[in-house]
This record gives sequence, structure tokens and C-alpha cells, in this order.
Amino acid sequence: MRGDDFQQAEMYSYLSPEQRVPADHPLRPIREMTDRVLAGMSRRFDEMYAKTGRPSIAPEKLLRTLLLQVLYTVRSERLLMEQLDYNLLFRWFVGLNMDDAVWDATVFSKNRDRLLEGDVAESFFQGVLKQAREKDLLSDEHFSVDGTLVEAWASLKSFQRKEQEKGKGKGKGKEKSEPPDDPGNPSVDFHGEKRSNNTHESKTDPDAKLARKGKGKEAKLSYNGNLLIENRNGLIVDAEVWEATGTAERDAALAMLEQIAGDQRVTVGGDKNYDTKNFVAECRNLHVTPHVAQNDQRPGGSAIDQRATRHAGYAISQRKRKRIEECFGWMKTIALLRKLRHCGILKVGWIFTFAAAAYNLVRLRNLNRAAIPAG
Repeated sequence: MRGDDFQQAEMYSYLSPEQRVPADHPLRPIREMTDRVLAGMSRRFDEMYAKTGRPSIAPEKLLRTLLLQVLYTVRSERLLMEQLDYNLLFRWFVGLNMDDAVWDATVFSKNRDRLLEGDVAESFFQGVLKQAREKDLLSDEHFSVDGTLVEAWASLKSFQRKEQEKGKGKGKGKEKSEPPDDPGNPSVDFHGEKRSNNTHESKTDPDAKLARKGKGKEAKLSYNGNLLIENRNGLIVDAEVWEATGTAERDAALAMLEQIAGDQRVTVGGDKNYDTKNFVAECRNLHVTPHVAQNDQRPGGSAIDQRATRHAGYAISQRKRKRIEECFGWMKTIALLRKLRHCGILKVGWIFTFAAAAYNLVRLRNLNRAAIPAG
């Protein structure tokens, strides 16, 4: 018998969002881990907000909402608020009831900026790592490091000659003085003009630097994102964003290796970019054994000798280090970091660290699921 296309809205609903979400939904373990982290950050939230005045959006709800944006690849805050209005799963995760009003996108962004100004992402990241450490999922001996270019929000049109450099390059480029053909999106002709980070900077995002991934690749305004992972389960243990300079990857790697707790000797795997005499020497000063890929084409030859390559652990590190590419792939594809939506190295570093924490939450959920015996 054919059913009727009955569309009259019900006046009352007796089911809560909690009842609507299946018991085995993948978000449930992530919500549980997130709530434990946020409970540990309560004192920090108290320090960030005034004791009197009009209540703001709860920081716990803000972080859960931002976490949904990362996990479900929601491209803007306005679309995120739209989803939160009618998506029962999103309402349940954030902690909103069926009849609770959803915030205006501008109000949400204004409240979010308070979290961006504080060191909240790092605290959240460390809270997630603490849970992994309590479950003995982290290696404290073997690590891998790598960096990647993250495209900045600023366009190449904003990359203009610095004020102190104006007048020095007359005749070398076609800097037009006539009114733009389109004030909203003017045509810019850089043909014949030599541009570099020394003489030019972005007017939209001065911290972004012109960089390219390799020879023959196009140059883009970018930041340098760096990760340090442990080799047992591929969890991220540190994340850093630096200006995209020629040595940023190695400098950031040394900074992260210096933060490893303990005095025991550890190993670090890396690609050929880290095979330099200075980096290898600094690693050994930090009691770190460099298991980086040999670059025999470098002038002077490889800085890695048989002291490292003769051990079986070197081959294992070279195999394990490729896991870090999975982290970068997830963060760029799912977490919307292929092209940034924030300007300034502090905000970019905040969202990069928060995305690393979100990756760890997904990874922990999968590891916990694999540990549960079938039956």
C-alpha cells in the first residue's frame, strides 16, 4: 500500500538530540575525548573572561563548533552556523537543544577571535596528547619530522614593493600610476619586475613570504607548517608554523626536537632536505640520532655516515617517516589548510595546531576502535 505524502509539521517532539544520534556514531568517542580535554581547561577559560558583564558564547561550545568545522570541512563560519541551525548531529555535538537559538555568524566570529588571541589551541592539543600518553600510545624514543608549504590567504596582487624600496626600482617594472580599471579587482602587470621578499611584502598579510616547493614550481605567498610525529602510531606530538624561508624546516625541526622531554637519546627520521652538516651536528648536540635520508647529490656529499645507516633502526625510521605525509594530507584536504583563511603568523599557527589536535582525535578514535576485541 502506498503511503501518503503527509507534510504537516508536528507541534511537539519528545526526542532529544542525544536520542537521535546512534550509539555507534563515529563522533561519540570524539565528543567524549573532547569533553575530557575541555573539563581540564576550565580554569584557563576562567582566566580569559571577566567576572561580570553579559555572558559570552561558552568557550566549550566555541571549540566544539570549530572542531566540527575542521572535521566536516565547512568552508566558512556563515555556512557553519547554517549547518548548526538544522543539523541535529551538529547540535548534539556542540551541546545545543532542539529549540536553542543559533548564533549570528558575526557574533560567532567575534567570540572566536578571543580564543585565537589566547594560547587555547596549544592547551587543547596538549590535552589530547595527555589522553594518548595515558593509554601508552606514544613512543618517547622514535620520531619523524617534516615540513610543508601552506598557501596564504593573500594574493600575489598584494605582494607590492615595500615603502622604503619605492623609487629604487624605477624603470624595472611597469608600476601603473593611472586609476585601476576595476577598483574591486584591479589588473596588475608585474612583467619585467624582479620581486623578492627583501624588496616586496604582502599588503594583506605581511607575514606571508614568497616561496616555492621546488625547482620549476610556481612561487606563492606561503607559510611553512612543520610537524613532529612519534613513530609507534603516527600521532602528532608537536606542530609549528614559521615564515617560509630557506631554512625554516630545519630550524623548526630543531626547535621541536629541543622540546622533547627527558634526557634519553632519541631518533628522528626525515627526508633529504634535513641532510646538512649543521642540522646533523645540532641533532647530535641535542642527544638526537638523525635518521634522515642521504642526499649524495649535495655539494660535499651526505652528512649521514655509517654511524647511522649501519643500524637496522635507520631503515625502520625511513619507512616510518612517510606516515607524516598522511598527517599533512588530512590537514590540507579535510581541515581546510590547503589554502589558509586567516592572516598573520599567530592566527595561522593557532589554526594549524588546532587542526593537528583534530587529527589526533580522529587517530585516537581509530586506535581505540582497533583495540576493542571483536565479538
